[in-house]
This record gives sequence, structure tokens and C-alpha cells, in this order.
Amino acid sequence: MKNTQSRRIALCGVLAALTVVILLVGTALGIGTYAAPMLASFLLIPTLVEYGPRAALTQYGAAAVLGLLLVPDPELSLFYALVLGPYPVLKTLLDRLHPAPVRWGAKLAVFNLATVVMYALLRLIFLPDIMETMPATAALAVVLVVLCNVAFLLCDRAVTALTLVYRLRLRRYWKKRF
Repeated sequence: MKNTQSRRIALCGVLAALTVVILLVGTALGIGTYAAPMLASFLLIPTLVEYGPRAALTQYGAAAVLGLLLVPDPELSLFYALVLGPYPVLKTLLDRLHPAPVRWGAKLAVFNLATVVMYALLRLIFLPDIMETMPATAALAVVLVVLCNVAFLLCDRAVTALTLVYRLRLRRYWKKRF
């Protein structure tokens, strides 16, 4: 079947709605502050593969705005909107960098900068008393930052693996059924 404009809009709309559902479930579970945005960002992969970065960014924008409006946890919704939501699209650009240490350094720099901006906005606008929940010692803060970077690197590998699985396995199923 042809990839028409209505098919593209329908896919982006359904996946954006599913993204918001995942973010809401992450809020309900209480442990999904970082896992839910990571899982939700994986939903950009089909749109990115099928229709390209422009459609994927449109889907991300719709999901980010809806997430900021509907999700009661501002940390979770901002983490999706500013850090992990656009990452699958950014990854396609960052993967073009060579050599590998430059590529990985750029990815970590983008992640850490986006995270700092997210927490600054969170502190200034949404939760001025968030510093009370932050680690009390510098050593604990360093451990937390290192663990967040390790989790991000695992997320990067997961996006690569899921994109490959989608291209090799799920895309055939998708084309056959729809």
C-alpha cells in the first residue's frame, strides 16, 4: 500500500497518544521517572524509519506538549520533553560523527547538557524546593551522575538494537498487515 499523508498522520497520532499513556503509567507506578521516558522515546523508531526525521519530530512535539499538559509529574514529563524524547532523531545525526570517541563524547555532552537544563527549569519553574530531595553529599551526586550516564549509554544501545529489529523483523509484518 501507498504511504499516504493520512497514514502518516494516523501513525504519528496513535504513537503520540501511546507515548502519553506510557508517561502516565510511569507516573502511576512511581518508579518510572526515568524508565517511562526511555520507553516512550522508543516509540519514535517506527515513524523515524518509515517517514523520516520530520514526521518523527512532529510526533515527538505532539507527545511532549501533551505530556507537559497531562502528566502530573513535572520531572517525568520534562525528562521526556527535553532529554530522552528527541534522542532517537538526534541519534541519527550524532551517529554520523567519526571517530567513535568523538561520537560518544558528543552523545554524552548532549545528554548531560539537556539534563542540566531540565533540572534548572525544574528548579526555577516547577519545583523550587527540589534541592531538598537531591543527594546530600558530593560523592553521592557524582555516583548518581555516573549511573545516569551509564543508563543513557544503555538507552543508546537499546535504540540501535530496536531500530535494527524494527527494520529487519517488524517492518515486514507492518507492511503485510497495513
